[in-house]
Amino acid sequence: MVTSKEEELVEVLRSVIDPEIGMNVVELGLIRQTDINEEENSAKVTMILTTPFCPYGPQMIEQVRSVASTVMEGGVEVEIGTELWDPSMMEEGAGGDWGLF
Repeated sequence: MVTSKEEELVEVLRSVIDPEIGMNVVELGLIRQTDINEEENSAKVTMILTTPFCPYGPQMIEQVRSVASTVMEGGVEVEIGTELWDPSMMEEGAGGDWGLF
């Protein structure tokens, strides 16, 4: 099965867990955009945090950069978006454990 670099990147980002919530950043909808540069094998990842002053923010940003670099050898830039997170951004079915959906 052939997967795109973007699919590979998103899958590896599932290993980054928000320690307060116990769910990964993809399930939570914190990864808002991935821009892949195929020629350089690099990426720019735009993510948000569940709260603007998330105490684990710096740690999660660094984990996203580090984990993403395992599939994007040309480097990864992580940018923090300005959107405010809300539970509707979660992947379909991900909020079931919380009784949200």
